[in-house]
Amino acid sequence: MGFPGIWMTESESVVYRVVPKCACSTIGQIMYYSDHGSFFDGDIHDATDGLHKWAQEHSQGPITRNVQEHRSYAFTCVRNPYTRILSSFFDKICGIQRNGRRYRGNLVPRLAYDYGVEVGGEDGQEEFDQIQSFRRFLLFARDTIRFRRPMDPDIHWSATSGHVSTFVRNGGRYDKIIWTEKFDDGMQGVLDQINTPHSVDLKEIPRFNESEGHGPKRLHPVEDYFDDLSMHLVYEIYKRDFELFKYDVEDPSNKQPIGEIDLDEVHAKLGD
Repeated sequence: MGFPGIWMTESESVVYRVVPKCACSTIGQIMYYSDHGSFFDGDIHDATDGLHKWAQEHSQGPITRNVQEHRSYAFTCVRNPYTRILSSFFDKICGIQRNGRRYRGNLVPRLAYDYGVEVGGEDGQEEFDQIQSFRRFLLFARDTIRFRRPMDPDIHWSATSGHVSTFVRNGGRYDKIIWTEKFDDGMQGVLDQINTPHSVDLKEIPRFNESEGHGPKRLHPVEDYFDDLSMHLVYEIYKRDFELFKYDVEDPSNKQPIGEIDLDEVHAKLGD
């Protein structure tokens, strides 16, 4: 299986497990900058050089050797399940992607037909009942994750713990897991532990939110999108995320973690 989702600087200063919708664009640009002294011109996900990625065949050897010998500091970044699934809905379901088309072709028409999801018209800018449509999308997301129908789960709403676990199961070990909600503190903690060709001042780093502006603006507070049934579905889907990464399942309005991540627990429970 190897190490899917792993990015590593060319200098091998740091290894990072990408988790979609968890500040991955900003982290990738920080890694790129730390090696080259400049940012990648474009979406870092499109970069084919300047950064080792498992998806690139020429990177697989260096990544495998590094991870198996734990040569470099390894980390990942996680996010509150409530805000992550909500972000996925507005970006991937309601939004027009950077190629000018809907995400995954016929996915949105299928959601509209099978689940009654509205997305704001052709351009995503028309008014629609965001809360009702999101809750219907949540049923679809649950069906894909629990029952793998009407399709396999998408990486943008499959559980964070699932992404994080592939690294552990294949022999990797994390030195740190940071929270998107406390990004500056967490990322600074990573930078303090590694030596990079170019120093990084986090205060000067822009936030590379490549999904921003794709879809309609969220009109309501996070908690308004989750009634009792929605909260039950989110817990059913993301139980392990809440437990391992210490988020508050009882209060969707509290996006902050409520405890410290226990790396030993993470490795033990995700290494099976």
